[in-house]
Amino acid sequence: MRRPTISDLARASGVSVATVDRVLNARHRVREETARRVYDAAQAIGYHAVGLIKQRVFEDLPQYRLAFLLQKPMQPFYQSFVREIETAARALTSARVQTQIDFPSAATPAAIVEKIKALGARNQAVALVGPDYPAVTTAVEELKERGIPVFSLLSDLATGVRDAYVGVNNRKVGRTAAWTIARTAHKPGKVACFVGSHRFHGHELREIGFRSYFRENAPDFDVVDTLINLETAEITHEATLTLLQKHPDLVGLYVCGGGMEGAISAFREEGVGGKIVLVVNELTPDSKAGLADDIVAMAIGTPLPSLCKELMVLMTGAIENGETAVPGQLFLPFDIHISENI
Repeated sequence: MRRPTISDLARASGVSVATVDRVLNARHRVREETARRVYDAAQAIGYHAVGLIKQRVFEDLPQYRLAFLLQKPMQPFYQSFVREIETAARALTSARVQTQIDFPSAATPAAIVEKIKALGARNQAVALVGPDYPAVTTAVEELKERGIPVFSLLSDLATGVRDAYVGVNNRKVGRTAAWTIARTAHKPGKVACFVGSHRFHGHELREIGFRSYFRENAPDFDVVDTLINLETAEITHEATLTLLQKHPDLVGLYVCGGGMEGAISAFREEGVGGKIVLVVNELTPDSKAGLADDIVAMAIGTPLPSLCKELMVLMTGAIENGETAVPGQLFLPFDIHISENI
């Protein structure tokens, strides 16, 4: 194959050859957006001088190292999260961002704290998803004392210490799940919900919102004791089968966190799809198939692209200014997925 030429690069980036020349040789200043478009096109077509273009585009920008500690690397949701973080980092126009994305070896406080300390030693800001343990709060406090801003994602933790929470309003998510069941169930009956762990503040808030809606607006429904599924499909599957056997009058189930694949497979196995309202979180291949097959009534999704975009601005801003521009909480509107809009 022939090597792409400057004319090929101009066509791929939608600009003139003269503009590409200005980017390559820094003859005259080119708008940041245009220069980035040339750089992205150079990467896409394999242009031989892509390294030089990268240097021209980013040479005057500050450089930051940002760390992200996520959960469960094999879950499709977190795999999507990784991709969106990397996309948002590349798209940031105000700085050059180097990301480090990691996962704890276990969900224990010791494993999480170990990763927080390791990430804090190599980066200028840290964002993490995790349970709210006192040991985690202490680790966040230590980073803050060293001038490293920390952000909680999806589920809040270390409140009063971390810089800001970025995610959806989890109490409203829980109430939305309850509203869906109360409005679409064939008749009142028993409803249940799974949480991964009560140490996940976001799961607890969803459960609170779920129960409060029924208590206030649908008292003829009976919310049974909450079940712990540790966000695993296997536990959720077995627990769902037991739940269906124990409560033949079950009319609704909400999976507050991970492990929804187990509930979906149990509903398939028992043939109760469409008869019992199932609400889950996040649009993944499993929940999408469940929606298409009328097993899942609704999937409530986190807007990962906009979350990651906002997060990049907040983290770099906190490094530059010594504090976040949005202290406290930044709530993003959540997505609603049903069978008719997937």
